[in-house]
Amino acid sequence: MKTITHWIDGKPVEGTSGRFGPVYDPATGAQEKQVAFATVDEVDAAVASAKAAFEAWGTSSLAGRTAVLFKYRELLDAHRDEIAELITAEHGKVHSDALGEVARGMEIVELACGISVQLKGELSTQVSTRVDVASIRQPLGVVAGITPFNFPAMVPMWMFPLAIACGNTFVLKPSEKDPSASFRLAELASEAGLPDGVLNIVQGDKTAVDRILEHPDIEAVSFVGSTPIAKYIQLKAVEHGKRVQALGGAKNHMLVLPDADLDHAADQAINAAYGSAGERCMAVSVVVAVGDTGDELVGRIAERAKNLRIGPGNDPASEMGPLITREHRDKVASYVASAAEQGAEIVVDGTGFSVEGHEDGFFLGVSLLDRVPLTADAYREEIFGPVLCVVRAETYEEAIKLINDSRWGNGTAIFTRDGGAARRFQMEVKAGMVGVNVPIPVPVGYHSFGGWKDSLFGDLHVYGNDGIAFYTQGKVITTRWPDPADTGGINLGFPSNS
Repeated sequence: MKTITHWIDGKPVEGTSGRFGPVYDPATGAQEKQVAFATVDEVDAAVASAKAAFEAWGTSSLAGRTAVLFKYRELLDAHRDEIAELITAEHGKVHSDALGEVARGMEIVELACGISVQLKGELSTQVSTRVDVASIRQPLGVVAGITPFNFPAMVPMWMFPLAIACGNTFVLKPSEKDPSASFRLAELASEAGLPDGVLNIVQGDKTAVDRILEHPDIEAVSFVGSTPIAKYIQLKAVEHGKRVQALGGAKNHMLVLPDADLDHAADQAINAAYGSAGERCMAVSVVVAVGDTGDELVGRIAERAKNLRIGPGNDPASEMGPLITREHRDKVASYVASAAEQGAEIVVDGTGFSVEGHEDGFFLGVSLLDRVPLTADAYREEIFGPVLCVVRAETYEEAIKLINDSRWGNGTAIFTRDGGAARRFQMEVKAGMVGVNVPIPVPVGYHSFGGWKDSLFGDLHVYGNDGIAFYTQGKVITTRWPDPADTGGINLGFPSNS
């Protein structure tokens, strides 16, 4: 059985812990690989490699860094199908979805290729007599990323390309459930000319995570995952003096007003709720139907949901693949059962679904729940699977209050033809990312991604300008060059601008 190892100091490093995690093919349910879990010493070795590499990389020229990144972008483009196949094999998402993931990750590589513009400083001349003030940004040193299973290539690319473009070195701890894609990203980075030690990967579990959070030579930690773990990451990292950006979970609402194009809204609800089997932090998990739109909208969504083609991710006919593990599939299914007990109407029940020839795969059909009580577990908790809840609201005001009362504030969307209503919504809703007739408003690479409330812990979002600010620290330099005609002299007064 193939073992996925660590990547330290520019080469694969076999694990020594004797502990391994299973890596499954979710379409068959069979364990295809195993991943080595790092010891504390192996994490320390990765950090030591990154620290040593920072001495040269942190002072390297912007031209030198971007030359590597341009080559890296070229290699990613040439290998995008291969990376997508690794994602499908270990995560289960359909190949087209995996290709989209790679493409969105490459947006951040492209942003990093232009880092010389983003790192331009500021200069104010003659702020006082012959005094100039300049502001510059410099790298932090060794930084780390802890990334989730649902986007094994994209989320790492949200982090390390920008971090290394800014002059930092990086230690990545990817999900142990689908680790091969990130390992391949590191191999291609080395092929592109990235110096040894600038990017390191340690596979593992909580042992590796805790050592990253405690290590005195790591300056900052980026995280994407569930809200409970995001809280833990922030508290433990801050306790050890680190800068933190930790993105948590979500319960994203899609508000549909009576004037909306209901066919378009139904199409987009299907796409946003069931794409990638609902394993997206930006998935629409709640549709809020306003006024008398509910019955008709639910009918149109149900009609489409029943016709979705679910199967192995490597089958071109499949529109949705399996979930990541058997345990997660069963947990998602339990929300459907409890929703019925707690008062919801089950319009489409995807539990008990299987694919012929893949009966042991981690498949789950799509579920549609209507008139879901706000007290139901299916509404209150992040399900992270192909379950769409519909709630009803009589008015816009009732709907916006419902959304704003949610403890999460990651993404939200409104569907309407009314520009005034859309503008009001985008100003009033309490969420970090808003779509107007766009169900999954994931920002492009040069805008930042992140939510509000229990969807974000830390002050800065990922990538875009916030990402650059996170991976750098500001420095202000005040200079005075004496004029040859100056006579000098002593003045003990507090300096003032004149």
